Amino acid sequence: MMQIVFALVALVVGFVLLVKGADWFVEGSAGIANKFGIPQIVIGLTIVAMGTSMPEAAVSISAALRGSAEITIGNVVGSNIMNILVILGLTAVVCQIAVQKTTIHYEIPMVIGVTILLAVMGLQNNIISRAEGVILLACMVVYMLYLLRLAKRGVVENEEMDAYAKQVSFGRLILLVVVGVAAIIFGSHVAVEAASAIARIFGISERFIGLTIVAFGTSLPELVTSVAAARRGNSDIAVGNIVGSNLFNIMFVVGITAVIVPVVYQPTFRVDSIVAVAAAVLLLVCVYRGRVLKRRHGLLMLACYGGYFAYLLLA
Repeated sequence: MMQIVFALVALVVGFVLLVKGADWFVEGSAGIANKFGIPQIVIGLTIVAMGTSMPEAAVSISAALRGSAEITIGNVVGSNIMNILVILGLTAVVCQIAVQKTTIHYEIPMVIGVTILLAVMGLQNNIISRAEGVILLACMVVYMLYLLRLAKRGVVENEEMDAYAKQVSFGRLILLVVVGVAAIIFGSHVAVEAASAIARIFGISERFIGLTIVAFGTSLPELVTSVAAARRGNSDIAVGNIVGSNLFNIMFVVGITAVIVPVVYQPTFRVDSIVAVAAAVLLLVCVYRGRVLKRRHGLLMLACYGGYFAYLLLA
């Protein structure tokens, strides 16, 4: 009994460190970049976007190095499924979400495309090789160039961050980055160890743990960002945040992990990959005509995740 309690507490502590670490890293890095005169849009498209994916990256790399391959892929695929069906679903139930035309015509199809690419890479020989990791990272570079080109059409500078960067000392910003990275690294280690221990205690697969508990924990930054954006009335940011995060999870997280150590892709992930593609297609279908994600769409997404979760329990 004590083992279970200790493992659950450790898992929560790991998730808290991951979320706070990512927050401190983004705050410090964005402030430093601002002091060097780097435009806010570049900061947003790089540091902040990668920052929300750092928990997934840290957990995936840590799991891969420890040989827990099912947590590595399960974390990314599970996070992407949860981001769309649960986080966007919950946000849409709270308030309808407007969606940008470029997100519908370009970015959501990109999510569908790279998710299929990941599945094809993995199912060919049940491994994501270093060469395939480089391909995914190259796709990310192309995506970043697309975002920067899109940004040139006119984006308002973030005056709040400008003011913040001027008030806070350079030393404090560096400390935030260092502490943030340390929290992410330590948090990922604790989370992976705890998740693996829970799987062993209950006799369930690391695949299930990675697709559900770990995926939810590493998706917390996206959940907080989306709900906060919806509350502020910036509901269009919610979809952009989720779509961007899903793209980074596959291209950056899996890419960088595979370059460090080739990632095993178990055949059991075939169904999960299909669900990930179907979730992105469902999002596209829901918003294609009206460019709005409504409450009924959110309820449908949550129902779909309920069905998927039931499948995981019975599988």
